[in-house]
Amino acid sequence: MKLRTTTILAASGLMILGACADPSMTGTGMSGTTGMSRTQQGALAGAAAGAIYGATRDSDRNNEGRDAARGAIVGGIAGAIAGNILDRQAAALQQSISNPNVQIVNHGSYLQVVMPEGILFATNSAAVSGPAQSDLYAVARNLNQYPNSRVEVIGHTDNTGSAAYNLDLSQRRAQSVAGILAAAGVSQGRLSATGRGLTQPVASNATEAGRAQNRRVEIIIRPTQ
Repeated sequence: MKLRTTTILAASGLMILGACADPSMTGTGMSGTTGMSRTQQGALAGAAAGAIYGATRDSDRNNEGRDAARGAIVGGIAGAIAGNILDRQAAALQQSISNPNVQIVNHGSYLQVVMPEGILFATNSAAVSGPAQSDLYAVARNLNQYPNSRVEVIGHTDNTGSAAYNLDLSQRRAQSVAGILAAAGVSQGRLSATGRGLTQPVASNATEAGRAQNRRVEIIIRPTQ
């Protein structure tokens, strides 16, 4: 019964808050959910989480349904706001980055900017190329426009060479990218730089095409409010 009540409340939160979503954003930042924007997805997730939280926080169990309903409303509003902000930030990023090989993925709770090695660095180098710096400055402007987030810069390599070498190279590359973002005005308190080396491939290292996909820097943007 409690699970059923929570589900109904979450769905109600989506219906109410979804009506307030910006219709122009429907279809932006989608992840396999036809016709549902991140604003609406955020409302649903927030309503569900808020309902569960509200129910579990009830101290005397006498008003559990009321507390769950309040939690669903508050959580749904917060989720809708966060989803709408990510929708808009992703759209702004897409418009400001000139290189079509840069991927911007809206995961609902965070944004992922994927920059292939080929547009950032020469082979075995951690010096960012001139054209790529322009796109990083565009990312920095976007981050300053949406300041309520923390930013993780993560370097990745393929499996060519030793694990130790690749780990060091990926760390230096992440630091180079983070350094440009900082130089462009992003607060260093928001930034972190990490090298993962060859440990997190997204494609097979058995082919050159796969290795090229694995050589990348990811900029993860996680909202803090």
